[in-house]
Amino acid sequence: MKLILKKEARKARVRRGHPWVFANELATVPAASDDGKACPLEDGRGRFLGMGIVNTRSQIVWRRYTSREDPWDSGFFARALDVALRNREEESFRRLVWSEADDMPGLVVDQFGDYLVVQALTLGVELVLPDILDLLQDLLSPRDMVIRNDAPSRKLEGLTLQQYSRSGKTVEPFWAKIYEIEYLLDLHSGQKTGFYLDQRQEHFKVATFAPDWRVLDAFCNQGAFALQCAAAGAREVLGLDSSEEAITAGRANARKNELQVRFERANVFDFFSEREKEDRFDLIILDPPSFAPNRKAVPAACRGYKELQLRALQALSPGGILATYCCSHHVGRDRFLELIEGAAVDSRRPVQLLYHTGQPLDHPVRLGFPESFYLKGCLLRVND
Repeated sequence: MKLILKKEARKARVRRGHPWVFANELATVPAASDDGKACPLEDGRGRFLGMGIVNTRSQIVWRRYTSREDPWDSGFFARALDVALRNREEESFRRLVWSEADDMPGLVVDQFGDYLVVQALTLGVELVLPDILDLLQDLLSPRDMVIRNDAPSRKLEGLTLQQYSRSGKTVEPFWAKIYEIEYLLDLHSGQKTGFYLDQRQEHFKVATFAPDWRVLDAFCNQGAFALQCAAAGAREVLGLDSSEEAITAGRANARKNELQVRFERANVFDFFSEREKEDRFDLIILDPPSFAPNRKAVPAACRGYKELQLRALQALSPGGILATYCCSHHVGRDRFLELIEGAAVDSRRPVQLLYHTGQPLDHPVRLGFPESFYLKGCLLRVND
């Protein structure tokens, strides 16, 4: 079996390195019996474009894993995992495998000390997951592995949602120190895979601005930005989140670390609307969940992002800093910066861009695959 691009698909992104092909780009339609199997892709002239995994139940019917003629088997997985591990720094808390960026489309592996959290987000990975778990056990000897196959994106692959551990036992929540702050990690039910590892360095970096300042951590989740700022010597820290579970976790983390942080359950938009104009902060952190889970949501998301930047800029003290982030790959860095610029104009305040930020090195961005570049941020200073 092989798939062939339509002759008219001369500008197909897969020719420029993108790893995805949609059904409407193909001259040959794979059979449902091929789902989860590897097959080659050729263009209309018979030129080889790579090997990929097929799933007719998904809009993305073919996902490339190699530009060579390698089978999708334990030998390939071992080589891909070896490369991924060699490309990571030696840390106890890190992302080990990042899907297509590591030539393993649909596989995500995070390390939390002695434990691994694994996600199989595609049918191709789901069918070979036992082999992959065996390899991870041999390579890293984790105490246990939690399989977090509860991401909604699995439904797009025709997969059910489930969550379990390799041992069959529950991994109880445990305290872990990440950049000198202790967090109670729940690998079975925490956000994403248990902690926002993609922001761990930024939590620490932003806190260097916090000494003696009044800080607002909006969309605080379990309070990582807030806790780092308090540890750095902030005068006052407020963490806001709409989730009671997140606020409870933040308070527990603050008690464990003996840090003074006030956590409140609140809608961030409402908080900004209802605050007194004289109530200003020296440092505001905006790290919301994605406002654009799909392309249809982008217009509304952009309005929300701009409004949020405007309200935050209006709430800053003169000389104050806004650390703002967007985790939607549907809203690119240039578009996000345009929204911030528009908010700055509407705020009628002079705003400087201090620096851009993005994903840490263990969340690599694959060139030609913009979907792998999802996290972007800016640090800004109000100068009036």
